[in-house]
Amino acid sequence: MVFLQGERVYLRALAPEDVEGNYPQWLNDQEVCRFNSHGRWPLSKKEALAYVDSVTGSRSSLVMAVVLREGDVHIGNMSLQSINWIDRSAEFAVMMGDKAFWGKGYGKEGAVLLCAHGFSELGLHRIHCGTSEDNLGMQGLAASLGMVQEGRRRQALWKHGEFRDLLEYGVLRDEFLRLYPKG
Repeated sequence: MVFLQGERVYLRALAPEDVEGNYPQWLNDQEVCRFNSHGRWPLSKKEALAYVDSVTGSRSSLVMAVVLREGDVHIGNMSLQSINWIDRSAEFAVMMGDKAFWGKGYGKEGAVLLCAHGFSELGLHRIHCGTSEDNLGMQGLAASLGMVQEGRRRQALWKHGEFRDLLEYGVLRDEFLRLYPKG
């Protein structure tokens, strides 16, 4: 069921049926997971299903499947997570699992839809994310959403046998809506 619709993609709730598709493979693909917290231990279909069940109906996270409108192909996931209803903030996260669609703007299109929903419908004031210093793709996506680098946590990530700095980005509602007045 379509929740948010863009020109080329739509967002819908992550569903148990997604575990029967490529989703569990993405979580075990070292290239897909090279900058996120997945891929450090093998993940089974059963564990992926338990995660989907845990976020279904959650009010502290909004986890969406990114789906191509043409062909209804599930190509990734994104979320607003750790939603803080008092401070009106949330963390943005994305995993574009299908590598055939990397670098073509599908993630940005979905991210604009999700962030616009967060600001306009959920009443959020701030959306933030963190990423490894060498994740240039996420840094570019953050900038395209109007996020600015707010900080650097030195050697906060252990990846590929060495410590990496974690860059913190954030955008406020009015900053985002200046860039995307219609969401």
